[in-house]
Amino acid sequence: MRILLVVNNVDTEVPTAATTVIATAACRRGHDVFMAGVRELEYFEDGRVGATARAGPGAEVESQHGFLQAVQGREAPRRVISTDDLDVIWLRYNPSEEVHENAWAQHAGILFGQAALEHGVVVLNHPYSLSWAIDKMYFQQFPEDVRPRAIVTRSYDRIREFHEAHGRRIVVKPLSGYGGSDVFLVGEDASNMRQIVETVSRGGYIVAQEFLPAALEGDTRLFMVNGKALEVDGKYAAIKRLVGEGDFRSNMTAGGRPEVPDVDDQMLRLAAIVGPKLIKDGIFFAGLDIVGDKLVEINTISAGGLNSAGRLQGRDFGTPVIDAVERKVFYKRQYGEHIRNIELATLD
Repeated sequence: MRILLVVNNVDTEVPTAATTVIATAACRRGHDVFMAGVRELEYFEDGRVGATARAGPGAEVESQHGFLQAVQGREAPRRVISTDDLDVIWLRYNPSEEVHENAWAQHAGILFGQAALEHGVVVLNHPYSLSWAIDKMYFQQFPEDVRPRAIVTRSYDRIREFHEAHGRRIVVKPLSGYGGSDVFLVGEDASNMRQIVETVSRGGYIVAQEFLPAALEGDTRLFMVNGKALEVDGKYAAIKRLVGEGDFRSNMTAGGRPEVPDVDDQMLRLAAIVGPKLIKDGIFFAGLDIVGDKLVEINTISAGGLNSAGRLQGRDFGTPVIDAVERKVFYKRQYGEHIRNIELATLD
């Protein structure tokens, strides 16, 4: 199998990133692994899609750190590859990281992924679904039973009314954001709510969401593969994220701390409810963020934390993910265009 992992910037990847876990697992299975930044993608005159990519070290790789040593730095060998050379393109970049300084790159990977479909490669997650599933509006398409009540608006008055209607305690965050950035809890004292709304609205639309008291105890990220909770030998690929000191956010970038999770029946019920839509939309790999008995977010393109989940649970979660990708390549070789990419992306 020949696989290209598209990230924001190869040289800023870290050993503990989920992408590095996946790439290292693929190398150990003997696959040809390439990594390229979203800025290194190309569309060639004959219609092929490709990139100036870095080649992974092969099956002899000893660790995730070893994988990055092989692909990072000025001396790392570059190679121009195209869809003729590949079986799989996996979009693992975070569009939200490109919003401010490189807005042009935000959707670039998705657009190149769509073009690559014309040349017989498997593209994960399905790029036409990702074009709208990367924003939090996608979350609002799931059943009301699994998510907090929320509105999406740029109106201060609508948010003020929502605040009054929901116990004067809500969460305000950008529609397009990640890592807990610009996420605010607006409580009883809403004297600074107008300033918060003005700040968040500079980046676009705002999500105002009812506050879940259980959020003060942290959240759990549960990984989904092919629409099912990822499990290895009785352990689920999940991490409990405790809130940072003096904060209500559990994002690792906001000071959250990882802990061994207790994946209970309620969490698995939520996963079972959202799974069919993930399958329908071709979302092969996703991260569910769960607070109490509700989902608060679904991460569809660059969900992180797989390394922490493996370390805490004492399991290798990278290899079963690659197993699932291998099966897709096998099906593609057998059936060709008779199975569409959106179907193949979540075919177990």
